[in-house]
Amino acid sequence: MSKNNTPVKIAIIKAIQKKLLGKKLTYREIYTIMDEIAKENLGDILTTYFVAASFKEGYSPEELYYLTRAMVKTGTELKFKGIVADKHSIGGIAGSRTTMIIVPIIAAAGFKIPKISSRAITTPAGTADAMESIACVEFSPEEIKRIVNKVGGCIAWNGKLGIAPADDVIIRVEEPLAFESFDKIIVSVMAKKVAVGTTHLVLDVPIGKTAKIRRYADAKKVAQKLKDLAEKFRIKVDIDINEMLEPAGRGIGPILEARDVLYVLEQHRDRPLKLETKALRLAGMLLNLCYQEKKLIHLDGEEEAIKILKSGQALKKFREIVRAQKGDEQISSQSLRLADFKKEIISQTSGKIKDINNYNLNIIAKILGAPRDKKAGIYLLKKLDHSLERGEPMMTFYSSDRYKLKEAEETLRNLPIFTIEN
Repeated sequence: MSKNNTPVKIAIIKAIQKKLLGKKLTYREIYTIMDEIAKENLGDILTTYFVAASFKEGYSPEELYYLTRAMVKTGTELKFKGIVADKHSIGGIAGSRTTMIIVPIIAAAGFKIPKISSRAITTPAGTADAMESIACVEFSPEEIKRIVNKVGGCIAWNGKLGIAPADDVIIRVEEPLAFESFDKIIVSVMAKKVAVGTTHLVLDVPIGKTAKIRRYADAKKVAQKLKDLAEKFRIKVDIDINEMLEPAGRGIGPILEARDVLYVLEQHRDRPLKLETKALRLAGMLLNLCYQEKKLIHLDGEEEAIKILKSGQALKKFREIVRAQKGDEQISSQSLRLADFKKEIISQTSGKIKDINNYNLNIIAKILGAPRDKKAGIYLLKKLDHSLERGEPMMTFYSSDRYKLKEAEETLRNLPIFTIEN
């Protein structure tokens, strides 16, 4: 922060002190903080103090509204005509890439869905990382508008867009902790939705012992706050609280998760059915919101989503989106190039898989190089309740670096992913 901004700095420090003491902030105080964070003038130390101030006490409903509004107003806003659909997952569980299936389904149904996605925060791949393994994800606001108006949807990263830029700075500060407060998650989600002009939204709120939200009671509180905030911005929202004890897909890491998506879109025999089922449920909920707006209540959203997927329309639309985002329009699960080095991990015992430790899964996938190495990651050959014989392959490690492959294999001995009971 420059010397010329000393009065601003003093005002911000006082506001942060005020929040640390548990007092409420005004819109002007919050806007000033967000504006300085967005311009990267505040510095990591003060930004961290501001973020930490919300970890325990959280924010009042008014502060949540002020934070969301300020985050939007200090960045780029996109405008589209008519219904603008969107889907967002609170996340925390690796390998559950439903967005890349839902976007082409919604676009194929005739609704705009400009999906602005995140890179990884707590997992080895965010949606933007997975999409980037097969297409470009960095575009200007004008390019996003052109893509969406042409093919109906996009799956892009916020990088060059400048949408809620303060959020990206805060995420960077939070990354070493691999942790977000519930209120920060709420603001982060809603700011990006408001900024792209979302009118109809479905939120996926997974719960589980290694998810971002572990208890149903907490999920209900978060869902209610999200609904109340969405109402203030006139966004129609439906929320799906669901238990997730393991990845919905089998691939962990950008290109392996993209391959799972293509398996589903292609209706390949190796497609992960849990991923398909979840994507169809969420797509159905989003379509129902859109159909209600259009007075098309005779249509069932999930049934329509299934038709679009089974008929090949979703795959066709996905390829159109990939092409619009400078990727190969003929892309298929078979055309993807995986990492040069791989290692099949063999079970040392017989029994049934009773638990999957998602923390350890994330750690090992990151050791392999994900998400920076788009080809790195883990492919789960077995999942919960599957039986294993001693000497049977249970997962495959991938990396572009043979030394990282060896390190991941050694780490697995101390941080097992599966709990196997005889």
